[in-house]
Amino acid sequence: MEKEKVIVLDFGGQYNQLVARRVRECNVYCEIYSYKTDIEQIKAMNPKGIILTGGPNSCYEPGAPTYTKELFELGVPVLGLCYGAQLMMHVLGGRVEKAPVREYGKTEVMVDTTSPLFGDVSATTICWMSHFDYISKIAPGFSIVGHTADCPVAVAECREKNLYAIQFHPEVLHTQEGTKMLYNFVRGVCGCAGTWKMDSFVENSIKAIREKVGKGKVLCALSGGVDSSVAAVMLSKAIGDQLTCVFVDHGLLRKDEGDEVEEIFGPKGQYELNFIRVNAQERFYSKLAGVEEPEKKRKIIGEEFIRVFEEEAKKIGAVDFLVQGTIYPDVVESGVGGESVVIKSHHNVGGLPDCVDFKEIIEPLRDLFKDEVRKAGLEMGIPEKLVFRQPFPGPGLGVRIVGEVTADKVRIVQDADAIYREEIAKAGLDRTIGQYFAALTNMRSVGVMGDERTYDYAVALRAVNTIDFMTAEAAEIPFEVLQTVMSRIINEVRGVNRVFYDLTSKPPGTIEME
Repeated sequence: MEKEKVIVLDFGGQYNQLVARRVRECNVYCEIYSYKTDIEQIKAMNPKGIILTGGPNSCYEPGAPTYTKELFELGVPVLGLCYGAQLMMHVLGGRVEKAPVREYGKTEVMVDTTSPLFGDVSATTICWMSHFDYISKIAPGFSIVGHTADCPVAVAECREKNLYAIQFHPEVLHTQEGTKMLYNFVRGVCGCAGTWKMDSFVENSIKAIREKVGKGKVLCALSGGVDSSVAAVMLSKAIGDQLTCVFVDHGLLRKDEGDEVEEIFGPKGQYELNFIRVNAQERFYSKLAGVEEPEKKRKIIGEEFIRVFEEEAKKIGAVDFLVQGTIYPDVVESGVGGESVVIKSHHNVGGLPDCVDFKEIIEPLRDLFKDEVRKAGLEMGIPEKLVFRQPFPGPGLGVRIVGEVTADKVRIVQDADAIYREEIAKAGLDRTIGQYFAALTNMRSVGVMGDERTYDYAVALRAVNTIDFMTAEAAEIPFEVLQTVMSRIINEVRGVNRVFYDLTSKPPGTIEME
């Protein structure tokens, strides 16, 4: 793993973790560092390749994130993406200016298929653009190998020095052949063999956990979701009965989910875990009363989680470590550890209180994306039924109820979601859709039922296809299935008289409502 590494320099874009995800998809180990990382530190890492990410700035403005020209003289292949491409041109003598036409969204790009980047790529391919600036003049020694109708320099290369600048984002799924392009860079241009596999990650993680914990006691925040379940099993394999799993039922779970979690992980379950269930529904409802702002709700839920765990830890005795199933998308969207802005605080990252009464927090999955977490789970022998369970956010229905959370609203969304999931399964779509759920909007509207006027809530149905949960497209559910779901929800769920289907992709939306 250490012999073959590609590093990503983060310039503040929202897709930075996704770049690393795509590199690891090529079985090449990858790490992310701030653009402020010293050149000597980069030399010491001896990377096989360097990728410069996108970012929100204009590289020609004073104070904009930049890097020394020496980076491009190391003899290491460098790939610049969006802002990274513009910065490469700017530093090496080209020119970047405000674009006369902004490009955003899926765009047709014409590429030179003789370029090392575009082996096995169509001469005309659909890519995801998102830029206000453009490269108006390429740097000396470069040639143009890609363009669009509005962007004269979509791709530039200096093949002799292995320097490549791409104006679009190959890392997102919206770029149809982006994975091929990144594969061509890391495996072709950089010459990586692709020897990094998930089994080595699991093995190394278990060993590292065992060394870190020693004889200490560990408390695991178990929600029953995919991430915390995989983290719990990994810790169990590493330290056995030194681990206690605490499941907090905060009253914001899916219908009957609390009992299902206990059935899997409790005393009669398939895992020999020290398991504690804490029923804290009223405690959370009380804290959330009157709160409508999404970030405030997330932080309240995050702090209450920690406080409950602290209380349980005191009952158990001296507990040294807290384990959480934090994954990469949680981290990047919370704006932690990089140059990115905050999209939303995840309860287990940006939602944590400043003071936590544990020696240290262990997050063994922090560097993985959702599909990698599932691979790790399968590698450890966790049943497919659990590994491929529908993702569920830590704040639960708190972020699937727009506005104030009440017990009655929770009941509405639980019932609507149960009907939706039941009908999706009946239609045989449950393993073909990445994520699907019902959410409660804060909108009430006039309707008519049984010849009487109603004034009730609107439920929104969400279904997306995604690999990494950083980008997503709305799933195409057959209309007759949606009609059945709509009819059942309106007839069976008290308080609902309207049902919507959310077509928004990510970006510009997020998968969850809040």
